[in-house]
Amino acid sequence: MLTSTLHRSTPFRRCSVPGALMSKQIINLIPPATADLCDEYVTSPSRLAVAEPGYLKDYGGVKSFFGPIETIKCFESNPLVRQTLGEPGEGRVLVVDGGGSKRVAILGDELTKMAQKNNWSGIVVNGCIRDSKIIGTISIGVKAWGTHPLKSAKTHMGERGRDVTFAGVEFVPGHYLYADEDGIIVSESDLTVSSK
Repeated sequence: MLTSTLHRSTPFRRCSVPGALMSKQIINLIPPATADLCDEYVTSPSRLAVAEPGYLKDYGGVKSFFGPIETIKCFESNPLVRQTLGEPGEGRVLVVDGGGSKRVAILGDELTKMAQKNNWSGIVVNGCIRDSKIIGTISIGVKAWGTHPLKSAKTHMGERGRDVTFAGVEFVPGHYLYADEDGIIVSESDLTVSSK
């Protein structure tokens, strides 16, 4: 198990996203860089889980995001994604295992706006999204495999709150996800970097 030393005396920086759709209900905080977290915790008893590079691309208006993990497993059908993003996010990151499908988009601009309004920190999709140009103007983190113009079906719900694995990482509900332009890391504990 990772042992984290929290340094709350070192505040997170506020995120400024020019032109992004900003919600009065959410304050986006930028966590320490994933590279700095790797440097700080590389000698931990259990090393950080680092997602396979090049697997997921950035699409959201915020590139650096973090929070406790919530998970959904679904395939080419997204009603549970809509239902979950309609709930208060409380700074969590929704990880959606769409089975890596390249035939439909699991997420579009309307669900992304809903997530931002409800204070989700970010969304990570093992699959495709659409409306990527608009999503790029919304103040939320979004990473996905790629884009596809066809929306998903609404035929089955999927599963929520189970461990999911893709990009060489196991995403466990309640564990912490940190993401930025360098990639994604996952930890059992909330992590920060020591002040220097």
